Amino acid sequence: MSLPASLTDTTIAVLGGTGPQGRGLARRFAAAGLPVVIGSRSAERASETAQTLADATGGTVTGADNAGAASAGDIVVVAVPWDGHGDLLRDLAPALAGKIVVDCVNPLGFDKQGAYALQVEEGSAAQQAAALLPDSTVIGAFHNVSAVKLEDPEVTTVDTDVLVLGEGEDREACDRVQDLAGTIPGVRGVYGGRLRNAHQVEALTANLISVNRRYKAHAGIRITDI
Repeated sequence: MSLPASLTDTTIAVLGGTGPQGRGLARRFAAAGLPVVIGSRSAERASETAQTLADATGGTVTGADNAGAASAGDIVVVAVPWDGHGDLLRDLAPALAGKIVVDCVNPLGFDKQGAYALQVEEGSAAQQAAALLPDSTVIGAFHNVSAVKLEDPEVTTVDTDVLVLGEGEDREACDRVQDLAGTIPGVRGVYGGRLRNAHQVEALTANLISVNRRYKAHAGIRITDI
């Protein structure tokens, strides 16, 4: 599959790329032929993960600390744990200026009853990112994609849609992120509204976790009639 024109000469950086979600997305982007930079708190760990993914996919994957990855990427995917989300983006704001930042963080808590959505002062993780990164174009996407499926080399097609959220003036950036989603076989990027609608998309992950536990599955979502 050839890359869309919107992604020509585009490097994808994944902050938190050594965690399951970040590692899974990085694997799929590298397999599609996109240059990928893995970011982590530990540059050494990032480099080890990058080498593993490069060997597995035959793609171009390198590693750096999160700051180095933020500087290297044209599109930067944020896949870090929620509890470190704000501090990391605050520190990296200068490096992320002028870039498309794709936030896929889900603010969730867990107790004996299972997963549940946390309240975020700004409304959602994506809105927090937008508040902390006024010089970046923040897009919400990849919230509900199974890390297990992304990481499994036996899964040739990931059966899900990706809701892409961004402001009206960021239409071109939303289109590029929809194209990025489409580089993963079986995935379609679908515009899902402005960032003020990100909370329910992030929170939906809690419902999917419940579905997965009940049915022993790795469920995704599909949008019908389009």
